[in-house]
Amino acid sequence: MRRPLQARADEVFVSTEASIEIRDNPAERRYEALVDGTLAGWIDYNPRDGWLIFVHTEVLPAFGGRGIAARLAARALDDVRSRGLRVTPQCPFVAAYIRSHPAYQDLVVGQRGTPVPRQGQDPRDADAGRELR
Repeated sequence: MRRPLQARADEVFVSTEASIEIRDNPAERRYEALVDGTLAGWIDYNPRDGWLIFVHTEVLPAFGGRGIAARLAARALDDVRSRGLRVTPQCPFVAAYIRSHPAYQDLVVGQRGTPVPRQGQDPRDADAGRELR
């Protein structure tokens, strides 16, 4: 007769999913990620008329390796979309995130708020779409 599997006393089977809140902090010009109420990371931005320039993403070392930067980028971009804004991703992390998540490429504009044509496409072609350079 087989015995049911039992955990040893020194084994703990607990999922510890932290509560992550993403919020816009316009006074600081950044989107912030808070883990259980503690600031864990942020994306700095410079506001322009109709769009935001994302200039820097940072996650504090104690919170690294948890995917916080990716969640932060996704929520910030979702907020940009919901507000009818556009974004210029000067931050390498956000630029790479958008490249790997094409659903956000329609939000990308150049320095003066103009669409960025795809490489190798004629910029006069209205159907060329947008992509990061």
